Amino acid sequence: MRVTQKARLNRLFSNNGCLDVAIDHGVCNEPSFMDGLEDIGKVVDQLVAAGPDAIQMNYGNSDLLQSRPERNKPALVMRIDMGNPYNDLRHRSMWAQLQNAEEPIIGALEMDAACVVVNLFMLPDEPELFRQCVANIAATRAACSHYGMPLMIEPLVMLPNGVRGGYQVDGDTSKIVTLVRLAAEMGADIIKADPTTDPADFHRVIEAARCPVLVRGGGKDDLKTVLTKSAALLAQGAQGLVYGRNVYQHAQPGRVVRSLMTMIHDGVGAEEAWDLYQSG
Repeated sequence: MRVTQKARLNRLFSNNGCLDVAIDHGVCNEPSFMDGLEDIGKVVDQLVAAGPDAIQMNYGNSDLLQSRPERNKPALVMRIDMGNPYNDLRHRSMWAQLQNAEEPIIGALEMDAACVVVNLFMLPDEPELFRQCVANIAATRAACSHYGMPLMIEPLVMLPNGVRGGYQVDGDTSKIVTLVRLAAEMGADIIKADPTTDPADFHRVIEAARCPVLVRGGGKDDLKTVLTKSAALLAQGAQGLVYGRNVYQHAQPGRVVRSLMTMIHDGVGAEEAWDLYQSG
């Protein structure tokens, strides 16, 4: 591992864990994801005050974090791709592409990101979408190796749009494990993985990854349910969480961040984290 890569990973992981709050949803072109992100500057202010390990953003808004003077602000994780699988209706052509195909991580280097993240979509009957993701990852892996930038791969096993009315995650353990293994084989330094339907199966995802695994949050849920599921997944070996809507769409995002941070870094359980949230 190059020194620059290790230095960047050290900015993400403290006490062997990481809470990455994702607010990179603007490139998804899905209106429901924008609820709570209308004033992106205010959201960044709230998150910096709450103090997660990282904030996941796109190039166009990353200056709101990186221009701040605080030395102990959260690390920047930069999303460098975009695609159209998130909408309710299936598009005639499904696609995913890097925002800069010629120099995939140039924006991340400019903004001093600690890591970049790229999708690996697995959607039924969309082999071309999958092929595009593989090509995106291959190009990004080469650039990351050249510059010492950690690569987070986000394997997404998705249900057909019509099953539950729009973009939904398929929690099938065998499918998730298989796609996570592919991400690992392609050279992921970190994997942002779907939760398995049964959290007790998640150790199989950890075994397949052979690198730090952060659990992705998906759609907004009841907070107590989120904390309970998070505790179970962390107990299976996840080293952290990447949550977006379950933080920024919450009425008290700072409290949510503090509760999740205690779970990741102090090993507290779901009930204690819930009590911490309620206490303010």
